[in-house]
Formats: sequence, C-alpha cells, structure tokens
Amino acid sequence: LGFSCFIVFVSPRSEDDARKAHTQLNGQKLLSGENSVTLYLSYVDSEEARVHFPEGLALVKDFVSPEEEALLLAAVDWSTSDQGNEAPQKALKHRRVKHYGFEFRYENNNVDKDKPLPAGLPEECLAVLHRCLQDGHINVLPDQLTVNQYETGQGIPPHVDTHSAFADTILSLSLGAKTVMEFRHPDGRVVPIVLPERSLLVMKGQSRYLWTHGITPRKFDLVPACETQSADHSEPDLGSHGDLTLSKRGTRTSFTFRKIRHEPCCCAFPSACDSQGGSSPSPPSQPSLPSCHANATRLEEEYVHRVYDAIASHFSSTRHTPWPRVCHFLSSLPPGSVLADVGCGNGKYLGVNPQLIPVGCDRSSALVQICTERGFNAFVSDALSVPLRTDSCDACISIAVIHHFSTQERRLAAVRELLRLLKPGGQALIYVWAYEQEYNKQRSKYLKDHNKPQNGEKSKDKLGESQEPHEEPSVLTASHLDNNHTGDLKDDSKMTEGKLSVHTNRTAFTSQDLLVPWHLKGRKTRVEEESSSGLHTTKSSDSKLSPSVDTSQVPGGSSVPVFHRYYHVFQQGELEQLCIEVTGVKVQTSYHDQGNWCVILQKE
Repeated sequence: LGFSCFIVFVSPRSEDDARKAHTQLNGQKLLSGENSVTLYLSYVDSEEARVHFPEGLALVKDFVSPEEEALLLAAVDWSTSDQGNEAPQKALKHRRVKHYGFEFRYENNNVDKDKPLPAGLPEECLAVLHRCLQDGHINVLPDQLTVNQYETGQGIPPHVDTHSAFADTILSLSLGAKTVMEFRHPDGRVVPIVLPERSLLVMKGQSRYLWTHGITPRKFDLVPACETQSADHSEPDLGSHGDLTLSKRGTRTSFTFRKIRHEPCCCAFPSACDSQGGSSPSPPSQPSLPSCHANATRLEEEYVHRVYDAIASHFSSTRHTPWPRVCHFLSSLPPGSVLADVGCGNGKYLGVNPQLIPVGCDRSSALVQICTERGFNAFVSDALSVPLRTDSCDACISIAVIHHFSTQERRLAAVRELLRLLKPGGQALIYVWAYEQEYNKQRSKYLKDHNKPQNGEKSKDKLGESQEPHEEPSVLTASHLDNNHTGDLKDDSKMTEGKLSVHTNRTAFTSQDLLVPWHLKGRKTRVEEESSSGLHTTKSSDSKLSPSVDTSQVPGGSSVPVFHRYYHVFQQGELEQLCIEVTGVKVQTSYHDQGNWCVILQKE
C-alpha cells in the first residue's frame, strides 16, 4: 500500500480492558513470514463535537440504487476520442472530465451559452433529475452536466463554481466510491463531509456562492467507523463520532448537474459575485494578531496550514539537504533510540541516522503523503496534540515549527507537548527563526543572498537550503489567477491599524509577528496546474478567495502568485525563557545557527 506505518483506532469495551491490552500488547512484535511489525499503543480521547453543514447544503444518502448507479456509470463512454464526440472529453492531470449539454470552457472559466452541444444530457440521467424535481431539491431541470472521474489519490482544489455561468442550485451525485469533500468559509472555517457512494449533494445559497468546496488528493480518508445510512438530509458524520477509521479511496465518478444562467447573477453575495463586480468574499487585506484561541486557530489555518498543503510538492523540492548541526544531534543519539520529528515536512531528517527508530508527523497531509512515498513512518497530526504515548521517545526534534504558532500560550503548549513525549533523560532539539539575522557581526545567508546576480547570471536565490526554515514560496488557492488583480497585501515594514505587517524578503526584521511572502517564481502549484488545465472555478469571483494569497506583476505583464505565511520571529533569549516555563526541563545548550535560535532540552 506504500505505507510503512499504520494507525488503527480500537475502542475497548471498558477502561479495564484498555489497560490490560496496553500492558500485554504495547511493544510486542507480530511476525508475518520474514517480516515483523511492532505494536505501539496509546490512548486517544474521543471528541463528541458535532460539525454543522454550511447554510444551504444538504446530503441525501442512497439517492440512487445500485442498479441506477450501474446504468449511470455505463452511460459514460471514456473510450471515445474528442473527434466526433458529442460529449467533449478532457484528460486533466488530476481527473478525467466529460461535458454534456454545454461545454465548460476552462480558458475563460465559463460556458458559451449560444453554442449548446449537439446532444443534451444522457437519457439515463432523466429519471434521477425528475426525482430531484419531485423531491424539491430543484425547481427547474438542469441543462448542463460535468462528469469527473477520480482515481485513487486524485482530488480537486478548493473552488466556487462560476456565478455568472450557472444558476443557484448545483447537484452532485457520487458514484463508485466514497470520498471526503471539504467546504471552506472565507473566515477560515472548514467543514469536512463524507460523501458516500450513491449519495446526492445539494448546494444552494451560501454553500453554493460563498463557500469553496474541494477534495484533497490522498489515498485514504479518515471517516466514521459506523456510518448511519439515511435517505433524509444529513448532518456531516465526520467529527460527530469518537469511532474513526481509515477508508481507502476507490475510483469515484461524480455527476455534477447545473442550470445555465442567461441573466446576470444577482445573488446575496455581491463581493464574491463576478456579475456584480465583486472579486472575493472580501476578507480583511491583512489579518490582525489574534486576541483569543479561536482567532489564533483561524489565523494559523489560513496563513500556515492551507499554505503548506497547497505548496507541498514545490516546498519539498527545496528541502533536500539536512542542516549539519541537526544531523550532528541525530548522529549523537544511541542506536535504537526512538525519535519523533514533530513537524517533519517532507521527512528529510527521518533518514539521517539509520540506527534510529524514527517517526514523523506533520499538520500537512500533502507533506505526510510525500514522506510515506519515500518510505518513512509518518502520520498527520497537530504539533499541540501528538497521538504518541507519554514518555515513549528518546529524542524529539522540532525544526522550524514553533514560530508558526501565533500566541505565547500556543508556543508554550508546543514545547510542553515535545517534553510530554520524551522519556526521562530524553532530549529535544528546537529550531525557530531569529529576529536577529545579524549576530556576532555575521550576517545570515538569508541577508547575504539579498544581493542576487542579475541579467541572466546564476542566482543563489533558488528558494533552497540557504533560506530554511523561512523563505519558501507562498501558495496559491484555486483561482488567484486573474492577471489584472495585484492583490491587497503590500510590503510594509510597519504595523498599520493593528494589522500584521508583510515582510520584505531578504531584509532585516522590523517586527516579531509578521507575514512572509513566498513568490512562486515561475513554478506551478498543484492548484495552478488544475486551474490551467480544467478547474471549473470563477476567474474573477475567486481572485482573492484566500486572504493568504496575492499576485504580483513581473516584466511582460504576467502574474506571479504569492502566498503569505504567519511567523513569530524569536528575539535572543526568548526561546530559552519559553522552555524554562515548562516544569521538569533543563536547557542543556542554546545557540544561533544561520539566522535561527536553537536549544537542546533534557527532560528531568
């Protein structure tokens, strides 16, 4: 399956059974032929918080029968070529697409309403659509169908279907396999929804016009272990149960039905509507430093987590050479030591010392996927709550992670979590970006590389290792591709009206809490490739879909996407002071390493 580490959730009948299982099984090896698997058990508290649907969204399970599903799937002939084919077919990088009724034109993110296709929707769809009409899901029959086929591991970036192209209600049938679709509100809220096979998703109003929807490309989804089947409108199952399991994705085919709009859109969301001159859900141009826990999580979701997920491939390509002093720490550990790399990125430190037993975790599922493809043990986890047993690790490393937490309390919690994982006597190495980029009369490589060669000379500014952990390209969500949009985020060394400043790359810092731009410089993210080859997203209405994204103009008039990530850069002594607030820890040493403050801690 491509995984060298598996996580399984088990719910014992009683707390006593759980204790017995932990005592008897933890650390035991299971033999399978010539291979062995070691069991590591840990307790996980289940959360009963229920997730609510976006307004206007409904899910109807088992809307079509298995027989209807087979007829619908058979109606799509993927073997035909484009020539002479009445239903235009495209092979996109992340899926196959076929259009009926009207062809969606990806070059302008719209449909040619005066040129319907020779044949309308397949006859096999009519019975399903009449049932939608009868059940009140729609009040007029759709006249456009887009069929998307996703193989295992494929997905589609977050997007909003073009306002001016289609009327309000959008229907989507999921056939062949289940998946998890994520809905995102401009304020940072994320609602993951399990779409079972043969289910119907109905998007109206706010869920259709304001929330983006997308599917993260991965081979496994985390879903409820026991889903209740109902023909009624359902609230999302994901998050409403304590019992979760991994569900392997299969080949999924979606039938998305829409009604062509012949008049300008007059929805209740003018700031997000291309017909009404809007270009986005109108988030603030620059975020403020969070004043509470909820604001902090929203800030980090938008300006850290979403960025890394979107740029994972490009980020990984710039992260290949381990830093020498981190390697020295890893090489100094005794053979057989259990190592946890919390915030492991693409896993470049997991293979440094082959005599260790390493495991990595990262908040970005896309980066964890890269780790597993490289054969490393890694799983998705927040650095504030790592599902590993207390006192289970001989060593932990946290490289370029804690500076992404936006409050002192959350940074302190991240250090506490590292110490919780360590055995007594275990060590932790922490790196954070330093406010002082010039130290002991030496400028860091980050500042040195500011004077880059020009006019075709070979440039050192490759977004490579000299810039870690800070200067990586910023990311793009589905539709920040409007060449006429230059964005609202401007480089400014000072705070304006309590907003976070945007740092000018390769210059000294003037504030500790800031947004750092990442210019893609000609590279395409996964999202861009989808958009240029076939993502049905609104060009103008999405042009500022995510406040973490901007575009800047380059010679020739082309648009370069820029993402902004939140950082708290540490002043001298601040990291040590943070660490000694945790009881039971000793700061063994601290040092400055190429623009980063670093400490080695020992658990007492």
